[in-house]
Amino acid sequence: MTAPQDIAYRPRGRFLSNRIGAHASSEVGGFGVFRDQTPFLRHPDARRIDLRATLRDPFGETYVRRFEQRQAIDVYAIVDLSASMGFGAKHDIAADLVASLAFSANRIGDRFGLIGCDRALRQELLFPASASRPLALRAADSLRAARASGDGAQGVLDAAAALGAARRLVFLISDFRWPAALIDRAFAAFSPHDAIPIAIVDSSEETPPRWGLLELVDAETGARRLEVMRPALQARWIDDERRRFAEIARLANGRARPPIILRDRFDALELGRGLTAA
Repeated sequence: MTAPQDIAYRPRGRFLSNRIGAHASSEVGGFGVFRDQTPFLRHPDARRIDLRATLRDPFGETYVRRFEQRQAIDVYAIVDLSASMGFGAKHDIAADLVASLAFSANRIGDRFGLIGCDRALRQELLFPASASRPLALRAADSLRAARASGDGAQGVLDAAAALGAARRLVFLISDFRWPAALIDRAFAAFSPHDAIPIAIVDSSEETPPRWGLLELVDAETGARRLEVMRPALQARWIDDERRRFAEIARLANGRARPPIILRDRFDALELGRGLTAA
């Protein structure tokens, strides 16, 4: 376990909130960061009359100053707890990420929530968005103590429904070893939100050895089979993995931000760069 690290994130699109916070808003009012000047009849606020702009207008128009309101948002982590997420360090990476998201969100005044799921919602991992830092960090601790052992990930669709109609910033955390149809439905379900897929990858799954006898275990079903590895099979394996991520990115296009890959470790600074570029 590592101490929570600060993650720089920035929401995109329109969010409706009546809570003052750190993020830019499309709403205007009497306080905040100066935005522009507008005729009094468009924004009738006598307290914000701009005398200089009014005196400069040759037609005698009265102007007022408008200010961009700053707002707080709800940040949710939706975490896949199907069995494949229990391979290697993937679950620990997800837990470190969620702890840092909880810390970062509450530090700047956002509310943080967590929903864990596998075949269905995990009731012990349902934490509505809260501005309480102890509660947010308790949600992260609960995730760390949970086991990734589910035999499916269909609960991600229930997680999308549980968010409600209000727009949220959503981190969808998984290895995305799901059927393509489920990935497609999940991205469609989260499209009303600002959804960021975070793909957690163990590099040993991407690049098997060139030679040797490899026992493959399906984490979801427990089925096992032996595979004789050789260079040609290794090349096909690597190519399949490359195509898999290309397909995830294609399905996300227009409905979520481009997927961000966390490979073998969690680095808050590197993730922040990815969030800025995504």
